[in-house]
Amino acid sequence: MVVIRLSRGGAKNRPFYNIVATDSRNRRDGRFIERLGFYNPVAVEGEEGVRFALDRVNYWIGVGAQVNESVAKLLKSYKPAA
Repeated sequence: MVVIRLSRGGAKNRPFYNIVATDSRNRRDGRFIERLGFYNPVAVEGEEGVRFALDRVNYWIGVGAQVNESVAKLLKSYKPAA
């Protein structure tokens, strides 16, 4: 099954997450099918904290991908930059 979830990167105490579509059997930071965006929880004022490729996210959801809880929360609160 394909899932949309966070893949951790960054340094110690400076997390950075890629939002990826991956097979549910793969490791959290392992192989993925497609990168769909990013989430930076320690972004300072004026920096972009989250970005989604909404067309690709909608595609994956349309073909049956399951969305992780944390990604669902981010999607719900996401407002694209105009």
